[in-house]
Amino acid sequence: MKKILLLIAVLFLVKINTYAQNEGIQLGSNLNQMRTTPAGGYYDYSDPQAVNIKVAVWGWVRFPGKYIIPAYSNVNDLLSYAGGPTDAAHLEDLKLMRMGADSTQTMIDIKYKDIVINNDVKSMIKAPSLKPGDVLIVSGEPRLYFSNYFSIIITALSALISLGTFFLLAKHY
Repeated sequence: MKKILLLIAVLFLVKINTYAQNEGIQLGSNLNQMRTTPAGGYYDYSDPQAVNIKVAVWGWVRFPGKYIIPAYSNVNDLLSYAGGPTDAAHLEDLKLMRMGADSTQTMIDIKYKDIVINNDVKSMIKAPSLKPGDVLIVSGEPRLYFSNYFSIIITALSALISLGTFFLLAKHY
């Protein structure tokens, strides 16, 4: 009986481990297949008829990770490729980290409303173009909604009621 249970446990564990693989990638597949699927935050939006560059997006976007994109892309395009900013993103605090030829890093501050929403077309700032190795950083912080506040209040209230009940019952015993 113990041998049968051990065999079932081993088969169960082997079955679980087989599902730990990404379904889009087979073992022994080549690297090009992995790059065309969104495995591990590596996305390929390359244009086969253009020069392509490697850039990255970090922070509060839907799909952060590394991207291969056409060299003619700008910051707006990269945000679109990344699924757009999340509702917790601070769009007034975008930063573009750029590595110089002499290995110096520069940070370019970008205000999203200046490159997207502007009524005066003449004064509109052009969205910065991207260079190989650029990293777009989208800052943000989690936002709490009514349901989050309600959950916090109910949790605290139930803890207080439990403590009050405990002390009332402790007095009687």
